[in-house]
Parts: sequence; structure tokens; C-alpha cells
Amino acid sequence: MDAVRANEILNSEQEHDVFFQGKRIWIREVNSERSTACIFPADEPEDEMTVPVSELLENHS
Repeated sequence: MDAVRANEILNSEQEHDVFFQGKRIWIREVNSERSTACIFPADEPEDEMTVPVSELLENHS
């Protein structure tokens, strides 16, 4: 994924299936300049981390 798509998902009213290392995550914030995203696992909102957006995968089911 790239920063543009991560921002689209973040600002979308629809729910998207996004994964990081096999875990479903939510995107809290995107830093386009650094191509990173602040994310947290869907089932652990307190476990926030910053990762490269290139490591995020979207499931297009």
C-alpha cells in the first residue's frame, strides 16, 4: 500500500479490511512525508505503533 491509499482508507466512511503482519488493523493517522501510518490492532486499540505504509495490506474481498 502507499500513503495515498492509506489516507483514502483513513478518510473513507466505508470499512476496509487492512492487515499488518497478518492481523487486522485500524489506521489512526498517516504521515505522507515519511510514508508511515500510526495503526492499532482491531482487537487491541491500546497497542498503537507506527509502521511503513508499504507493509500494510488491503483485502479486496
